[in-house]
Amino acid sequence: MTQGLCILGSTGSIGQNCLRVVEGLAGRFRISALAAGKNIDLLAAQVVKHRPGIAVVGAAEHQEPLRARLQSLGYKLPLRIAAGVEGQVEAATSAGVNLVVSAAHGTTGLVATYEAVRAGKRLGLANKETLVAAGELVMGAAARQRVPVIPIDSEHSALHQCLRAGLPAEVRRLLLTASGGPFLRTPRRLFDSITPEQALQHPVWRMGGRITIDSATLMNKGLEMIEAHWLFGVPPTQIEVLIHPESIIHSMVEFRDGVVMAQLGVPDMRVPIQYALTYPERLALTDGGLRLELVAGRLRFGKPDARRFPSLGLAREALSKGGLMPCVLNAADEVAVEAFLGQRLRFSAIPRLIEEVMQQLSPSGPARRLEDVLEADREARNLARRLVAAIAPC
Repeated sequence: MTQGLCILGSTGSIGQNCLRVVEGLAGRFRISALAAGKNIDLLAAQVVKHRPGIAVVGAAEHQEPLRARLQSLGYKLPLRIAAGVEGQVEAATSAGVNLVVSAAHGTTGLVATYEAVRAGKRLGLANKETLVAAGELVMGAAARQRVPVIPIDSEHSALHQCLRAGLPAEVRRLLLTASGGPFLRTPRRLFDSITPEQALQHPVWRMGGRITIDSATLMNKGLEMIEAHWLFGVPPTQIEVLIHPESIIHSMVEFRDGVVMAQLGVPDMRVPIQYALTYPERLALTDGGLRLELVAGRLRFGKPDARRFPSLGLAREALSKGGLMPCVLNAADEVAVEAFLGQRLRFSAIPRLIEEVMQQLSPSGPARRLEDVLEADREARNLARRLVAAIAPC
């Protein structure tokens, strides 16, 4: 049966790859809804090609430009054009949608993702921040609605696949792998002079700005530890990070009998996207070039240097404190990365700024409502921006 698909973040790299995967799965999916930000030209092209019933733009001011662009392309089919968070929620919860792929940047898609789960929609999750900021709420709703949450991040997709080899009680450790980013061997004394252009040169993956910088600081692995805790119900003490520069093993699971299950594959996001879309089936990819060549390679592993990557320790501290602290961590990191990319903050100051925000804001107790999460997010962002403004330009 053809399934209706909503993509939150359709013009981003995950969204575009998701549409490519869908095109190779002829007849399995119908694009029911597309939600983007302000990339009107690309969204219009996607609408013309995939003919959704609703298209969502980031703000009301973008609705008319999208309508005008579609008219210039000769598009005449009925289409509802909505905007903002309300539009995302409408798209993600609409009756014709069976599966929602959440790939919107940052906390942008959090509300719509949460409401989609509450509406009983299957979820393919590519957005780390949803579970980092509101993991207890989202996974609680998923449990109540019996909605599967299938991760699309390559590391969590790998863990999901490896965990199929045993029972939850048999798991000893989850092992998240990290390439180490572009500064794995860079002397720490040079971190003050690292430029955004240098930090954006990831050795393996081609990704958006924030996640690339998070990969350079290893904050992305800190966020993934928090996400893994909520996705798989594993205590923080049983989640570890290993440096693996080749990025061939995407993550591993160690079971209590000492057996380690690893998922290996080429670093291409179409693989975990298709796994999430077709789970529990495993289908052939239409691109035969994605096969992994094992003969010529070697695999190396190491422990991350806590002094080189202090963001990992901050994330573990946030996870240990629980409640709204991971939300504060995430919000502060997003502001710090934005300031670094805008050349208003040194690379080495990113973790220091996050630590200062965490020290000044100490929310206690669990997040009982989504409004609590959104308020903590706003408060942390505002404080982080004030701290950035108080720092002399770098």
